[in-house]
Amino acid sequence: MKFKVQGNPIKSLLNYRINYNIMKVIRFVTILFIILPFLISIFAYSYLPDRMVSHWNAKGNPDDTLTKFWGAFLLPIVSLSLFFLFVFLIRIDPLKKNIQKFMGYYEGFILILILFLFYLYSLMTLWNLGYKFNMNIMMLVSLSALMGYIGFFLPKLKRNWFIGIRTPWTLSNDKVWHKTHLLGGYLFEVCAIIIFIGIFFETYAFYFIILPILLTAIILMVYSYIVFKKIKK
Repeated sequence: MKFKVQGNPIKSLLNYRINYNIMKVIRFVTILFIILPFLISIFAYSYLPDRMVSHWNAKGNPDDTLTKFWGAFLLPIVSLSLFFLFVFLIRIDPLKKNIQKFMGYYEGFILILILFLFYLYSLMTLWNLGYKFNMNIMMLVSLSALMGYIGFFLPKLKRNWFIGIRTPWTLSNDKVWHKTHLLGGYLFEVCAIIIFIGIFFETYAFYFIILPILLTAIILMVYSYIVFKKIKK
């Protein structure tokens, strides 16, 4: 990773080393939570049913199954695949120098996503081992946390081709990118709060998830276009 020395060179070097070491720790924890579900599935495989519940409807009732192998290993495989995808994408992005500017937050995002998938895997595995709970509430808690980190993460992003709010207008202009992601950060934090409130309205939990996310996506697309048009005038 390249960096520019500004001010006190010793202080800059120390800050760089601290940030680099933190990223190494984050990467280690990420890999740990990718490997862990594979190990759990191998250990628990003989205790799992031949058909595993893999999907729950909007009311929190199971409505679909997978074979034991795919039920036990699908999410771990997805986690591993996403990890390699995220690592690969930043190597081929024409604007990868911009990604280096928020690399620590990017590593944090990968970790949060892997933890989210590990959480889903854990819920699915425990359910199929005979432990029953309210799936809707458990999902709302994790989704709220994920949306909260995305809200924190978005304003830190610099323009690139793979990560962030990618519309024709954000990709065309740094100022449009910055303003859109700043608003996106606020909106995703609001989504996190609304999704969490959905815990107290279990019957309508699905709407507390889909509606704020859909509305946020529409607002950000329209907003990026409006900002672009204003800048071009």
